[in-house]
Amino acid sequence: MSEIKAGLKDVVVAKSEVCSIDGDKGELIYAGINIHELAEHATFEEVVYLLLHRRLPNQAQLAELDKALKSQRAIPDGVLQLLRMLPKTTEPMDALRTAVSALSSYDPNPEDNSLEASQARVLRLVAQMPTIVAAFQRIRSGQDLIAPKAALGQAANFLYMLSGKEPDPTSARVFDIALILHADHGFNASTFAARVTASTLSDVYSAITSAIGTLKGPLHGGANQRVMEMLLEIGDKDPLAYVKDLLGRHEKIMGFGHRVYRTEDPRATHLRKMSQQLSLATGNLKWYEMSKKIEDFMIAEKKINANVDFYSASVYYTLGIPTDLFTLLFAMSRISGWGAHVLEQYADNRLIRPREDYVGPKDQHWVPIAQRP
Repeated sequence: MSEIKAGLKDVVVAKSEVCSIDGDKGELIYAGINIHELAEHATFEEVVYLLLHRRLPNQAQLAELDKALKSQRAIPDGVLQLLRMLPKTTEPMDALRTAVSALSSYDPNPEDNSLEASQARVLRLVAQMPTIVAAFQRIRSGQDLIAPKAALGQAANFLYMLSGKEPDPTSARVFDIALILHADHGFNASTFAARVTASTLSDVYSAITSAIGTLKGPLHGGANQRVMEMLLEIGDKDPLAYVKDLLGRHEKIMGFGHRVYRTEDPRATHLRKMSQQLSLATGNLKWYEMSKKIEDFMIAEKKINANVDFYSASVYYTLGIPTDLFTLLFAMSRISGWGAHVLEQYADNRLIRPREDYVGPKDQHWVPIAQRP
């Protein structure tokens, strides 16, 4: 009998040029470039190009990508009408999954399954997913939709479509870095789901819909939402007493620990700084200071580090984004990584088909229903 690796832990299923993670060193690398360099210097648009092409764009290539994204931000009227028809109680991730799936019906070349056509679909989804998220929020809030603004980059334009106000440079840059930090993370559950679907030679929309459905699961996406809900519940109470009470009841503190990293999650390094930066800019240090107290306690008492979700919660909340949209922001960024992996799967495809170790009943036989106990 073959050894079973529960959850496929440490099983290498494919080679990839998209992303590299060293959990022992706390390193996250996109196509050969450390995430720290990208967070300090790059834009999200540059990272999209890097993930898709494995190299940074020159000025002309970046301008071409930027033009392509800006020209495709609008979503079809039929998809907008679908969003309007959804019940007001629809979960945001369900709305995003449904809208992305519906976009396949508006593909200009549905019969073209070439790598070039698939890459064009990925870019359209990178451009359109922020519009879907902003439109859903405006519709369910009874507000008029805000058309994309071509003068703004991906990050700033989303914040503008969501609120109707152009963000200040600090907020725009912070959100741009947040998109960079979430853009890819190896063969995580949603990325693997997208590659499994792509391995059947299904289309890009189906693969990304699979990824969104997987991201919705509470063991993958949504932890930053639960972190913010925890901070809001603490409110003006003592955060350390609250955390000690949870630990005393053997409950999990959201936003700590990681399946891969044995040291600090490198994305948390930047999000902590961004949370502080935004707090100082807005004059509201409450959420950052509360988070820092909890983090210091968890490191000192439990020897466990914050992950990407912990400080992203206070970052997004300070930007004025509703908590139940936090996982959708993850998807808005990760579409770049999902798309890169789907294209890589197409380029060197083999159907992903693992085996199971059957442990069910044996030597059973069919008997007439009247003779069954």
